Amino acid sequence: MFVPTETQERKALVFALCAVLLWSTVATGFKLGLEHLLPLQLLLTGTCISWVLFGIAASVCKAYKISLRELPTIVVLGIINPFAYYLVVFGSYSRLPAQIAQPILITWAIVFALLAVPVLKQQITRRGLAGIALSYIGVLIVLFQNPIDADTPLSITGVALAFSSTLFWALYWLFNTRCKSHPIAVMFYSFTVGLILIAAACWHGPGWPELQPTTIFYGAWVGLIEMGVTYLLWQKAIGLTGNVGRLGQLVFLTPFLSLILIGTILGEPIRATSVSGLMVIVGGIIIANRNKPSTTP
Repeated sequence: MFVPTETQERKALVFALCAVLLWSTVATGFKLGLEHLLPLQLLLTGTCISWVLFGIAASVCKAYKISLRELPTIVVLGIINPFAYYLVVFGSYSRLPAQIAQPILITWAIVFALLAVPVLKQQITRRGLAGIALSYIGVLIVLFQNPIDADTPLSITGVALAFSSTLFWALYWLFNTRCKSHPIAVMFYSFTVGLILIAAACWHGPGWPELQPTTIFYGAWVGLIEMGVTYLLWQKAIGLTGNVGRLGQLVFLTPFLSLILIGTILGEPIRATSVSGLMVIVGGIIIANRNKPSTTP
């Protein structure tokens, strides 16, 4: 049994906090990036950069080997993430205010819990069902603000894409549980699959993004912060700690820190319903997952 030292636990906390702080910037980065690039172009730029990062990490860690039996699963992972998942995420952010899209996206944990019943044969307790119901009440609080006091009508397509992203992300982590190969190797090969699909879609769609300092900057923001460095930091934290569940709770700081950046950098007026709805969503997730170890953000 792994028993970490006090120094390792402190390092794990530092790595986890760094990941949380970086994750809190991604909603702002998505919105700003989509002002300069179409969703597919932003996705291609970010995926290229993250693919290079995972290739370097795999080389440093000598984590190139995967089981051939896991190859079909890795292909499915690549189709889901980065291809399908981020395409619908960017689609939702291009149509919705960040303070509406982001709270919906974090409900993927609830979708994961629901899908785990038929896929992983897990049971949902009454407390779990109560937490799920509470989270979706929080989503309704966030959504009902828009038709009342927003300048533009709520995009139903944007909402549908945001909810679709929660399904894709939950499916991604369900398939990920089947992989026993090194996590970095899995990410590198799955991103190779995803990059091929994204490049093909971009070629037949909007065309290649222009290589300018602005597009490279936002591509790096997405590719390094959202897809790359944060994942490596989180994996490092998980590997050092003896209490994964405690670190998992830090993830719930992300949406609240993100709201601060959305208000200050994007200039969106943060409404009370956004904050209260987000609190209800997070509270429901915590109740639904209480006493369960959290290994993923």
